[in-house]
Amino acid sequence: MFDTLSDRLEGIFTRLRGRGRLSEKDVDQVAREIRQALLEADVNVKVARSLIERVKTRAVGADVHTALNPAQQIVKIVNDELIAVLGGETAKLRVSSKPPTVILLAGLQGSGKTTHAAKLARHLKQQGRHPLLVGADLQRLAAVDQLRTLAERVDVPFFSEPTDPVSVARQGLEEAARLGRDYVIVDTAGRIQIDTELMHELTQVRDAVQPDNTLLVIDAMTGQEAVNVAVAFHDAIGLDGVILTKIEGDARGGAALSVKEVVGRPILFAGTGEKLDEFEVFHPDRMAGRILGMGDMLTLIEKAEQTFDDDQKQRAEEIMREGELTLEDFLEQLRQVKKMGPLQNVIGMLPGMPKEIKDADIDDRELGRVEAIICSMTPAERVTPSIINGSRRGRIAAGSGTTTVEVNNLLKQFAQMQQMMKQMGVMGRVMQKKAKKNKKKGGRVTAKGTKPATTRPGGLGTMPDLGDLGDFGGLGGLGGFGDRGGPGGIGGIGGSPRR
Repeated sequence: MFDTLSDRLEGIFTRLRGRGRLSEKDVDQVAREIRQALLEADVNVKVARSLIERVKTRAVGADVHTALNPAQQIVKIVNDELIAVLGGETAKLRVSSKPPTVILLAGLQGSGKTTHAAKLARHLKQQGRHPLLVGADLQRLAAVDQLRTLAERVDVPFFSEPTDPVSVARQGLEEAARLGRDYVIVDTAGRIQIDTELMHELTQVRDAVQPDNTLLVIDAMTGQEAVNVAVAFHDAIGLDGVILTKIEGDARGGAALSVKEVVGRPILFAGTGEKLDEFEVFHPDRMAGRILGMGDMLTLIEKAEQTFDDDQKQRAEEIMREGELTLEDFLEQLRQVKKMGPLQNVIGMLPGMPKEIKDADIDDRELGRVEAIICSMTPAERVTPSIINGSRRGRIAAGSGTTTVEVNNLLKQFAQMQQMMKQMGVMGRVMQKKAKKNKKKGGRVTAKGTKPATTRPGGLGTMPDLGDLGDFGGLGGLGGFGDRGGPGGIGGIGGSPRR
């Protein structure tokens, strides 16, 4: 998402880095270029104009920090204004003082409303809640069956009956009370386009259940039309928030940058893919960081925490501490990284990644080929790769459906990873000994001239020190195999901060 806008802004900021200072004329030129980039990203004209006016006012006013160079000044101001446009603080669902909390989902057909009802239920369940899914979409064929199937997949109770939407919604509340559920998610009917009949039905259902949260599910790929849809629904039934779907495929991102400013209602959640676990809370500050190419380490850490269990974290820590890595360990980490979603998305969350790597066409099937090669090895070969001779390489290649060249490449890259891990293990043990020695003497633990802080300053606030995130071992460099010649490997994925 936002690929086009990110590329344009990166080019603008790059040209500013060589400037010694910014005149008012320079600010006007930069503002025009940013405005053009926003319009090309399908951002609402009024929103783009308002954002640019605020940027110009701050850039030539007293908000500019004298310690920052011109590029950093503009990036910081644009970052702040993007966060404001996207909603400011992270919004939350309104919780009823008397359970159950009722969530009414509305939207047009094809927006992903039914699927995201199940995604939302899964998300609430992970938070320790007990949701009930209610299928009140009696208009679309198989909509009820679809939601029932999805409810089974996320292991959440489901209710519907072949009467009318208002009756189904009302009976759903009674079923929730009977089962002791604290959240009710009502999936309503959609239409190909907005019409009077749809709005009348939604109004009746709303009046029947008195929802605590009325959420509109909109497709980010529809661009400005998504904003028009949001305005129409808000005028008709009153919205409390928005769920933005298919953001992984929206290269322009105009809907996300426009809906809060135009409708006045926050984006609460975002659908990042087709799978039921590809769903996340919408954080304006993190999304602004992605737009400006600063990555999103916090979301990446949260995904890692959900993927790695305690035993895997402990084993990864042992690997990092001892500097011993086997192909068996590497295979386990590879499988966990695959669970975190497409590798392209994971790389996009890493700060400071070169544009060549972020834009590279990374095929997740290559990870499957790595997995196949390792699975074709014997347990002894995974622990001690040095015993793999020519005949063994031929057997592994035949068993994995690859070539001996690909097997050789993997073994060579893994040998480099092992060497790096051993060096890290040695350095870690030396640092620990020095720290203990200094602690006994009552001397300095951190190096002279450094502060014992866990954050490092940056032009846009602070970000976690990646050196302090090492709960999870890293997925080493995965270069291309054979003639495919993919991009260089990505570094290790940081773990959760020490609490």
